[in-house]
This record gives sequence, structure tokens and C-alpha cells, in this order.
Amino acid sequence: MAVRTSSESSHGRILVVDDDRRMASGLAQWLCGQGWHASAAGSPAEALQAVGRTAWTACILDGDLPGDGGRRIAAAVRSVAPAAGIVAVAAGRGAACDWADASLPRPANDQALLEALQAARAAGRTRAAARPDIPAATVLGSHPALRHVLDVVDRIARTPATVLVTGESGTGKSLLARAIHAASGRAGRFVEVACGSLSESLLESELFGHVAGAYTGATADRDGMFLRADAGTIFLDEIATASPAMQVKLLRVLQDMTFEPVGGSRTLAVDARVILATHEDLSALVTAGRFRADLFWRINVVTIEMPALRQRSQDIPLLAEHFLRAAAARAGRAVDGIAPEAMTALVRHDWPGNVRELQHAVERGVFLGRGPLIVPADLPAAVLAGAARRPVADGAGQAALKESLAAPERQLIVSALEQAGWRRDVAARALGINRTTLYKKLRRLGLDLATLEPAR
Repeated sequence: MAVRTSSESSHGRILVVDDDRRMASGLAQWLCGQGWHASAAGSPAEALQAVGRTAWTACILDGDLPGDGGRRIAAAVRSVAPAAGIVAVAAGRGAACDWADASLPRPANDQALLEALQAARAAGRTRAAARPDIPAATVLGSHPALRHVLDVVDRIARTPATVLVTGESGTGKSLLARAIHAASGRAGRFVEVACGSLSESLLESELFGHVAGAYTGATADRDGMFLRADAGTIFLDEIATASPAMQVKLLRVLQDMTFEPVGGSRTLAVDARVILATHEDLSALVTAGRFRADLFWRINVVTIEMPALRQRSQDIPLLAEHFLRAAAARAGRAVDGIAPEAMTALVRHDWPGNVRELQHAVERGVFLGRGPLIVPADLPAAVLAGAARRPVADGAGQAALKESLAAPERQLIVSALEQAGWRRDVAARALGINRTTLYKKLRRLGLDLATLEPAR
């Protein structure tokens, strides 16, 4: 008999950051034994890289990191997970860690740490609830191919349909999955599993959980991702990498949403929306005998193909400005924008790594740049080389390019104003800029609010 079980008992994902890697790894391992899905980072740079991989439930930070490392990491975690609870462990009383939701002196005992985590999570939820302006997952762009994708999302988001997202690596398949969940109205959480990064045995435990004693090191029961996704959405990335044995297990789960934890005998049942993604041609893999035909037809209910960035270059300025604002917040420095010649280079490059490559290029410009604008010298050499292979021939071409860069920015600002009820301060906050910068952009783009704003 299947037992319907809520995932409320699952603690979630936690990032442990300490410049003593052995200490961070030891604490992460202990937290795994307490039911957390814990990851360790041994430096601020490694932590910042880990931040963008998932929406963290909580973060334990070394409060004695050099410079402003703790504050920067805390801000980065909250930028992707506003409700995340931040705990600082520092020498003395930790009074300097005003950026944390809870602070502990070093060394912290186990019970005090668990209590601090509980308090930090409560503070994080309260903080997020007080900020209704936090946007849901958003796929940015106005290209017709992307508008078609978003139209399909709008039609199927509130249905239980299984969705297969295809497209080249870096096109934003994970973000689209989050957007579908955000629009679905499902009360549960969104959980993501990178199937290609785990061995078959670890993937089975990650998906279905395990009971204490199931294998060496399994000292406590641990919920799997399907259980955590009960009443929510589970996103299985790079599904083509699943082994034949795992494909059989997944087929059974997708058919009746029941499974047994590794080493367990009790059958659990969940209500989870399933979204899968791959950059490979699954139909070709079926023909080659590398992917089960019955599983392919089971997941091929609604297929959405994400367009490559080179196919929608008109969206590059909009995306670049978005990544710039996020990176500047993480870096803790003011960056006014991207110089026209740098933006020209971004638009001309063909982006084999797609949106992910663009994001990293803009982040590099923010982190390494010194001035108020990102200039070509701040961009990766590969971007400049790619841009040089696609020159703009004449003045007419330059003028057309300038207008193509302005159009998405103009659309973004008007959309923000409409959503804000034409309140300049609210729109500026949603765009991640101040009102002065918004007024400058309006003048530069030739936008007259007197003619745009509807009569009252």
C-alpha cells in the first residue's frame, strides 16, 4: 500500500562556507546526517560559484572571512533565495556579523547550531514575506521564438502535464523550468537534480532517499528529491545521462508516482509535477538503443525547445543589463552600465555557450572592471575575437545596431513602469536602479511619460 507523505520534514539545501576546507566539509557531512542536503565551500570564490547552482534554504558562513567576504556571500545567497536563513560563526560573540540572521561564537556546539539554524530560517521567511516586490523566475526576451516558448508555458503551466525542455547547453532550460513552476500555482517547492553529475547509486539515493543502514555511511533516514517535491515540481536536468537501470526506475515513478527509498520496503506516493531537460536528441538515442523508447514516449508529452542565443541576438542587451545588475549587487560596487562599444561586441559575438556564456562574460566585466562602465577590455578575449569576426560595415549598420540595442531596453522600462502602476520609484527598484538613473535612461531613449502614461 502506498503511503502519501509530505516533504515538510525535509530540511532543504544548505551551503557551508569556511576558509578551513576540512572544517567546512566536516560540518557539511554532519549536517547530511541530520537530514540536510549540505555542500561545502572552502573559499569566498568557491562559495560565490556555488550560489548560482541552486536556491539554498540556509547558509552557514565563517564570520571571520577576510575583507567583506561574509557580507558578499550572504547578499549573493539572498539574491537567488530571498528566504534563505544565514548563520554566521565567528570568533568572540559574532557582533560584527550584522548581515546574518543568527550569529554564534566559535566553537559552536551542535545544539546551539541547530537552534541558530531554526531561528535564521524563521527570520529569512519573515524577511521574504515582507518583500512582495521580489519577482518570480523570469525568462527575459522579446524575440518571436522566445515569445512562442512563453506562450506554451502560459498554456500548460497550470496543467499536470510532464514537460521535456530541449535546447543547447546554456540556453536557460533550468530557468524555464523554474518559470513553469512559478506559474503553476503548485504549493510545494521546486527541486532540481543534475542527473549527469551523480553516479547511478548516488542518483538513486538523491531521487528516492534512503533509510538508515542502507549502505555504509547512511547513518540516518534521508528524504529524496521526489519526496521534497511533493505538491511541487521536480526538475531532472540532463535526463539523457540516466543509466538503463535508472531509466526503468524513472519509468515506474512517472507512471504512478510511487517509489521505495533505497534500502526501504515502504512504498511512498507523491504528487509532483515532473519537468525534464536535455541538450541531446532523445529520439536519436532511442534509435541507437541508448534510451528506452517507452520512457521517451512517457516524457514526450509537451516538448519545449529553448532557442540558442545567436538566434535571438536582439535580446542580448536586455539580458546583459539584467546580469550586470545582479553581478554588481554581488560584488558590492556601483556599475552604471555597459559602454556602447562593449555592448556592440556582446551583440556581434555568436555565443556558443549561449545565455550562460553571456552571464559569465558580464560577471567578469563587473568583477574585473574598475570604472563605472564595462568597457571592451573588461570582456573575455573570446568575446572580442568573436565580435571581430562579425564587423558592422558602415554608418547605416552602426545606426541600425544602436537602435536594435535600444529597443529591448525601452521595452523593459515601459513594462516595469506599467507593472508598477507608473510609479517611478517602484519601477526603478524593480529594475535594480535608482530614480536618477531611470530618468537618464528615459531621456536617452526618448521616452516621454506624459504620452505613455494612461490618463487618470
